[in-house]
Amino acid sequence: QVQLVESGGGLVQPGGSLRLSCAASGFAFSDSGMSWFRQAPGKERELVAHITSAGDGTNYGDAVKGRFTISKDNFKNLVHLQMNSLKPEDTAVYRCNVFLLSKTGNWEPYWGQGTQVTVSS
Repeated sequence: QVQLVESGGGLVQPGGSLRLSCAASGFAFSDSGMSWFRQAPGKERELVAHITSAGDGTNYGDAVKGRFTISKDNFKNLVHLQMNSLKPEDTAVYRCNVFLLSKTGNWEPYWGQGTQVTVSS
């Protein structure tokens, strides 16, 4: 079955960096675009970054442009999120996501369990 397992979260001071990873299995990873979303307490879930299946195209949420970088390793079935110049408002649970086409023809979302990122002094 589809599995997405995030790692790399933690506590970091403002201005610091973290690198999140998502290990994927159970689907054709090299054929799938991947995304990172985040959700802070009391706030709606928001798209952080998306990368195309081949890794040759990316887009970012406005709040993280210029600070975060998403990358994809199609040999190791990993997607990474490098987060630099972290701010307290980046504090959230970060989750890996993929949409897969089901047998009924619908695109179904799959999520990892999430990893907590806390930016605080």
